[in-house]
Amino acid sequence: MHSERILIPTSDGNGDVPGFLVVPDGAGPWPGVVLVHEVFGIEENMIHHAEHLASRGYLVLMPDLYSRGGMRKCLRATFRALNDGEGQAFRDVEAAKNLLAARRDCTQKMGVIGFCMGGGFALQMAQRGYDASAVNYGMMPKDLDAVLEGACPIVGSYGAKDKTLKRAAATMEMSLTKRGIAHDIKEYPASNHAFMNPGPAGPKLMRPIMQKVAGFRPVPDDAADAWARIDAFFTEHLR
Repeated sequence: MHSERILIPTSDGNGDVPGFLVVPDGAGPWPGVVLVHEVFGIEENMIHHAEHLASRGYLVLMPDLYSRGGMRKCLRATFRALNDGEGQAFRDVEAAKNLLAARRDCTQKMGVIGFCMGGGFALQMAQRGYDASAVNYGMMPKDLDAVLEGACPIVGSYGAKDKTLKRAAATMEMSLTKRGIAHDIKEYPASNHAFMNPGPAGPKLMRPIMQKVAGFRPVPDDAADAWARIDAFFTEHLR
């Protein structure tokens, strides 16, 4: 596979947004997948996830939501957008989707996937022109019913030990079933937040705190199962 840093054109007058593109080996075209990164930005865990998807035959683009003024400033703005359901971060994700759709090596089938903060975006993007969404321990919206109106099929993975998302899996299962939206929702009893990452979450200085205090650590068996479900779900809905 081939990966590169690119600039994603935007149409809102705020300039291009950097992105991380991964192109599969072989001859396309391939379905496109927009990957929305976790709270710590584009780092080795997110790059691993992008490369995993490319190894499965998807054209993957991850926009850098922290490129407009530094992580601290952008973090506040990004979470504000996530809470409001609109804002610059949503426009940047949309720009990434548009770039993929315009490429000759894309089939026009489009998925979105997110982790942690990005999982919240993947959930809210499910009603915005995608064919499938993978929501991984993403923040629940204020009005889930409104977000699921006209949503595409959703696969979701949650950790039962994640105190920030109590009953999220059960709520998603009930709401998606009620609306007749194709879905695969699973909660993993032994896992906490960020369990799908292959390595520790966060900057190096914060990792001991994230693991010992917050309990955020990789759970390889659960991660492998979650990926198997995502791979099967994307195969069904994007190919």
